[in-house]
Amino acid sequence: MRARMNDDENRIAPFDRNARRRARERAVKRYGEFAFLKDAVSEDLAGRAAGFDRRWARCLDLGAHDGRLGARIGAKTLIATDSAYGFAAPLRGVVCDEDRLPFAEDSFDIVVSALSLHSVNDLPGALVQIRRLLRPGGVFLAAFVGGASFAAQRSALLHAEMEASSGASPRLLPMVDPAEAPGLLQRAGFVDPVVDQHWITVKYRGAQDMVRDLRGMGETNVLAARERAPMGRGQVGALLAAAHTGADQRIEAQAEILTLTGRAPEAPGE
Repeated sequence: MRARMNDDENRIAPFDRNARRRARERAVKRYGEFAFLKDAVSEDLAGRAAGFDRRWARCLDLGAHDGRLGARIGAKTLIATDSAYGFAAPLRGVVCDEDRLPFAEDSFDIVVSALSLHSVNDLPGALVQIRRLLRPGGVFLAAFVGGASFAAQRSALLHAEMEASSGASPRLLPMVDPAEAPGLLQRAGFVDPVVDQHWITVKYRGAQDMVRDLRGMGETNVLAARERAPMGRGQVGALLAAAHTGADQRIEAQAEILTLTGRAPEAPGE
């Protein structure tokens, strides 16, 4: 099943759904070579799920990529979704966006997601849908890239484009502020919301290594208002050379990982 996008949504949505889908499709073949962030986050989420000391009957893995998070949960029944057919098909999963979920209410004991929710058009709406999918007392666990990520690269990119033109074109995705996340969970109907953050630092020898990893993860620019003309190799190199480097002169990219935990309310009388 594939979601359809109308013209009105395309004009106002921050992300281009089709571009996002294409970026993920291009990442399918070699994703395992670039999944180090997915692995780290999946291990953390699986540990948190195990901490509930429950046997999960039905688990939904949203934006599953190649399914490495869902496989760690140990549920009796696992359903995976991804916007890319190339990821969903081998998992016998469902092709859909995370804010367009085609499942019945009260369908799952646990819903998990690793590194996918940061680029959905309607995150509040997605959270409401997820809450409705959970059975009473069900658990939601998700991790995604937060708003303080790649601060040095963002600043250098903005400066470089302001210097080169009359303005800056959107190239790095808007992300969620951790201070806003608990409110998002509460407004979606979750109880006992918990949001925490940690940092993952990745070092690169050069600009092209960082760009290669982003492409391999399917995390290229999918903003609806993005500049269609790609940045040149020299421009990318100059940008990242101006960004933060460590004592070893390698480029340091710091990703802020936000982890969200929430529960669906218990049924009345329980």
